[in-house]
Amino acid sequence: MKKTFVTLAALSLLGSAAVAQDATMKGIEEYRAMLQDGNPAELFEVKGEDLWKQKRGPKNASLEQCDLGKGPGVVKGAFVELPRFFKDTGRVQDLESRLLTCMETLQGIDVKKEVSQRNFGRGETANIVALATWISSQSRGMPFNLPFNTQAERDMYEVGKRLFFLRGGPHDFSCASCHGEDGKRIRLQELPNLTKNPGDGVGFAAWPAYRVSNGQMWSMQHRLNDCYRQQRFPEPTFASDVTIALGVYMGVNAKGSKSIAPAIKR
Repeated sequence: MKKTFVTLAALSLLGSAAVAQDATMKGIEEYRAMLQDGNPAELFEVKGEDLWKQKRGPKNASLEQCDLGKGPGVVKGAFVELPRFFKDTGRVQDLESRLLTCMETLQGIDVKKEVSQRNFGRGETANIVALATWISSQSRGMPFNLPFNTQAERDMYEVGKRLFFLRGGPHDFSCASCHGEDGKRIRLQELPNLTKNPGDGVGFAAWPAYRVSNGQMWSMQHRLNDCYRQQRFPEPTFASDVTIALGVYMGVNAKGSKSIAPAIKR
């Protein structure tokens, strides 16, 4: 009798915890829905479109002939097919690294001098984030469909996969420590499982995003850089092969998920 009572009490507690969790999740979803109204990312979109059309740099040229993978100047649908292999550079590039190439070749801007992962909110790095915000908005609602045809793309996927599961640093963390299985959370934040398709607008399909907590617009480069910082790893350089490889891994896994970028985050 006593054992039955204990079992029923335990089940009652579990049921109460489940109800409380459901209520918490509903509250979080309502909070996120309220945040979407008046997303400050719109301001960055305006800046990004202006930068795309503005003549700048030593060559006094715009970025309107930049090829993001669908032909010179074609923006719509490009974001959901990046990272991808580009013949002209012989490299797999994500959106940010491709923009660096265009700024250098079309405008003559010394990107190595002007761009730094330490200054995401300033200078040319901030301009790239604004450009990425506007470009991503032109593919909002489209499903991710990264090209996966070349050996370079397949190699980068495998490199990204290894990096995703690589443990190290003082906490012995990896990307998979937070994003390698279902049902994980930190505080009230759900942590999507990025080893598979997490669904529309989740994980890879939600960046760039405006971070309410620090009042900044974050591109995927910034998001990945901060993950390394939190793991106490040495932070990768801006648009490095490390971050691009991780982008390929997550992007291929997100195939079919619809982009909600630019999104808004806590």
